[in-house]
Amino acid sequence: MNCRSEVLEVSVEGRQVEEAMLAVLHTILLHRSTGKFHYKKEGTYSIGTVGTQDVDCDFIDFTFVRVSSDELDRVIRKAVAEFKDALGNSGSDGMGQISLEFYQKKKSRWPFSDECIPWEVWSIKVNVVNLANEQERQICREKVGEKLGEKVINIVEVINRHDYLPKMPTQSEVDNVFDTSLKDVQPYLYKITYQITDSLGTSVSTTMRRLIKDTLAL
Repeated sequence: MNCRSEVLEVSVEGRQVEEAMLAVLHTILLHRSTGKFHYKKEGTYSIGTVGTQDVDCDFIDFTFVRVSSDELDRVIRKAVAEFKDALGNSGSDGMGQISLEFYQKKKSRWPFSDECIPWEVWSIKVNVVNLANEQERQICREKVGEKLGEKVINIVEVINRHDYLPKMPTQSEVDNVFDTSLKDVQPYLYKITYQITDSLGTSVSTTMRRLIKDTLAL
C-alpha cells in the first residue's frame, strides 16, 4: 500500500501559530472522522451523527469548522500547544513542521507488537515572521486568513479524490482502523508529530513579507 503524502506551507506571525495549526488540523480531521459505530451483530452496524462547530480566530480574519467534540479538540490543542512552545523556544528562526499521519494496524503474532501502516500523511511547514508594527500585523491578519481559505479548499479537493481509504471494519477489527477512545466521534487512527528545523527554506516567509510590503505600497 502506497502512503499518500501532502505538504502545505504557511507563514504566520508568532501569535497566529496556534490558530493556524488548529484550523488546518481540524479541517483535515473533520473529513477523516465518522460518528460512533453501533454494531447490532457482526457485519451489521449503524453510524452515529457527527456535529460541527464554527470557530472564530482571534488573531486571523478566519473562521474554520471543526467536529463538535470537546475531547478531540483537547487532544489537538495539546499537540499544537506543544509544537508552538517548541517553536518559540527553538532559536531556529521560527521554522518547523507539524505532521498528521493516518494509519491502520496490522495484527502480528505474539510476541511481536502490532504493525502500524500509514496510508496518508499531511505535513504543514510553518515559518514565523517578525513584523515591525501594528499596521503590518493588521495586513498579516488579513493575508493569513486569505491563505488559510486557500489551504482549506486545497484540503477538501485532495480528500474528495477517489483515493485509498481503509475498508469499513468488522466489529472485531474496528480498533485496527478507528480511534474508538472518544465518546462522541470516531476519527481514523492518527498521530501528530512535529519537528523544529532551520532547513525549511525562506521562500514562504519571503512571500509573506512581499505581500505585506506590496499592500503597504498601495
